[in-house]
Amino acid sequence: EVLRDEKLSQNSRDRGEQLREGLSSFVGNTSIQSVRGRGLLNAIVINQPKGGYSDHGKAWDVCVAMKNLGLLAKPTHGNIIRFAPPLTISEADIDNCLEIIEKALREVG
Repeated sequence: EVLRDEKLSQNSRDRGEQLREGLSSFVGNTSIQSVRGRGLLNAIVINQPKGGYSDHGKAWDVCVAMKNLGLLAKPTHGNIIRFAPPLTISEADIDNCLEIIEKALREVG
């Protein structure tokens, strides 16, 4: 009932599209190699040279930088970062997340 009344499914589609579009704009300008996802479950693949980063991988380093800027995300497989924001996230929140992600990517290199 809450999902329907608060249009959370539609918000998930809209905010997920906003997030993927924003992340896709970083491809070629940052270390993001590709973007994938559906709804609010999304991931970025980091372009990482083999053996070229810490034991955890570059995704870990980017996630630590994002955490220090106020955004939590899950690194996986050394070069993938997963994002799973809440269904209630707003357009302004996504914009803020994108600013943090870009800043962290540039910080890590």
